[in-house]
Amino acid sequence: MRTLIFMCLLALGTMQNAVAQGMPVYDNTNFISLAKSLVEAGKQTKNIIKTVEFMKQQKERIEKVSNVVKQLKAVRELARNNERLFDVVRGDVRNILNSPYIKAEEVARVSQSFEVIIENSIEDLDFVQQILTSNSLKMTDAERATVLKEREKRSKAMVDEAMRKTKRYNDIISFREMQDKINNRTTDF
Repeated sequence: MRTLIFMCLLALGTMQNAVAQGMPVYDNTNFISLAKSLVEAGKQTKNIIKTVEFMKQQKERIEKVSNVVKQLKAVRELARNNERLFDVVRGDVRNILNSPYIKAEEVARVSQSFEVIIENSIEDLDFVQQILTSNSLKMTDAERATVLKEREKRSKAMVDEAMRKTKRYNDIISFREMQDKINNRTTDF
């Protein structure tokens, strides 16, 4: 708007100088067309500025949506990892603990090792819930997405750790079962 007013004043000032110097009357048409051109250029500049502002707003909106999508993906993957973790503990660990090849003194140790993993997982879920629902943690969407991504990686590491422990205990059970078969086999000598 300032640009438009400045251009109009400049055109009027130029026309007054030209008239004062004794310019012929027919040249006023050139000044009028110049003024019209300046007004039109001002309008176009104003439209370009509006377009740039609109594009900035759209960019910000796209970034917000992108961050929300990242958050949703991270939360979905976090939920999947925790579901896998609970499935491992519910199924595989129960089988390990019910095995006759796990000694009584080992049951508490096995249970405790998986219990720690589950507690960490639950703490992570509580923290994620607090991040997503509480406004007391002043975070931008990008910061929230970063924290969620870190928690997703941590939950994947917990699942991997639970799988390793499960495999290790299953290997121990298999070894002890094989050892029992060898020790208790009947020989036909």
